[in-house]
Amino acid sequence: MTREHYIPFNKEFLLEQQITAFAKDLQKTADFKKLFDIIEHYYHYESFNLNRNLKQNYSLFDPDLSEKEREGFIGKSDFSVFKSTLLTVLERGNYHRINKETLEVAFKESDLIGLDLSIDFNAFKDYELYVRGHHKAKEKVSKYIFWKKEVEIEYYDRVMIFLNYNEADYLSEKKVKLGKMPIDPGSIALKIFKRVPKNDLETIFPNAIPKMSLKDKLLLWVPGLFGGLSLLSAKVIPALINMYDAYETGETIDLLNSKTSLNQGLIALGILSAYCFRQYNNFVNKKIRYSKMLSDSLYFKNLGNNSGAFYSLLNSSEEEALKETILAYSFLSRSQHPLSAEELDLQIETWFAAHLKTELDFDVNDALSKLKSIGIGIETNGKWNVIPLNEALIKIDELWDGVFNYNECNKLQTEVLT
Repeated sequence: MTREHYIPFNKEFLLEQQITAFAKDLQKTADFKKLFDIIEHYYHYESFNLNRNLKQNYSLFDPDLSEKEREGFIGKSDFSVFKSTLLTVLERGNYHRINKETLEVAFKESDLIGLDLSIDFNAFKDYELYVRGHHKAKEKVSKYIFWKKEVEIEYYDRVMIFLNYNEADYLSEKKVKLGKMPIDPGSIALKIFKRVPKNDLETIFPNAIPKMSLKDKLLLWVPGLFGGLSLLSAKVIPALINMYDAYETGETIDLLNSKTSLNQGLIALGILSAYCFRQYNNFVNKKIRYSKMLSDSLYFKNLGNNSGAFYSLLNSSEEEALKETILAYSFLSRSQHPLSAEELDLQIETWFAAHLKTELDFDVNDALSKLKSIGIGIETNGKWNVIPLNEALIKIDELWDGVFNYNECNKLQTEVLT
């Protein structure tokens, strides 16, 4: 597996891990907690503004709003602003986009459902999948009727799908059945799922329809076609011809043998029909299992839809920002001398590998950028250090004072009026 920027531990756990460095100094421990409590609230304020921006520019395309409600956002919702803001949130949350090659492999292979799925991509003007976190797990899958095999399957921890539907005129031109579409043409659907198999990504598309694989078709049609033709030509048809010829000519026939041959042929055809029915029934059962899996995904794996997905995305991006800040500040504050970005990156990644048995690609540049933006990280000639805890608390307090400057505005207005 490739290493990710995503940090697979919650912020409280990482904070407690870093506090152990100040365990002997109760004042520093308290100050450290205060510092990151204030920073967390500041990041939450940033997320609030991002959420407001997303909702404003998404409303025109939100399938959960009525047509009349969406009309009120004509000229107010901007698709380009919405998309760029969404990408910013995804990047902050350490999501990364699935490339087309990976998707094509997922469409061709299947880990769990054992079904080929047909997706009409004409429905979409654009579609993208973003994922975060991955792990492997052992699962038992059916190989034959009485045999289940244990296989190792790779899962994505989080998957967000972005579906930009085409307009009605284009869909009609491409013969897409509008009556069977789950949402209105021209809408944008967003869905977030957890624990999705890497090779079953196609299952989260809302218009994925099961179809018979080549193997299913061969097992169904080859025995049925060739077996049926051979039985008809060897048993049934000759017996019927003999009986008909005898009837036409008035000759006597060996009725017992003819009936026996005919009955044998019909019985064999019945057995063959039962085999074909069983093969088709196996396919139907796969479709039922697929429907159940979708039901499980809907109720147990779905974490958010459309504008409701923003809260999940923003919460994760907020947590990732805080975790990166916690780690960068903690390691720099403990260092006896300033560190370069590469040195800090190596120290943090080595700590994860040694203490938490986790391989990750820490986004050190993003972490240092956050420290600098909130005024507690300082770069000098390519080396980084942080201001002491007591000064950092003052700096963060000043940062908060500058967020809402209503008092300053009122003061300036009063001075102008007087």
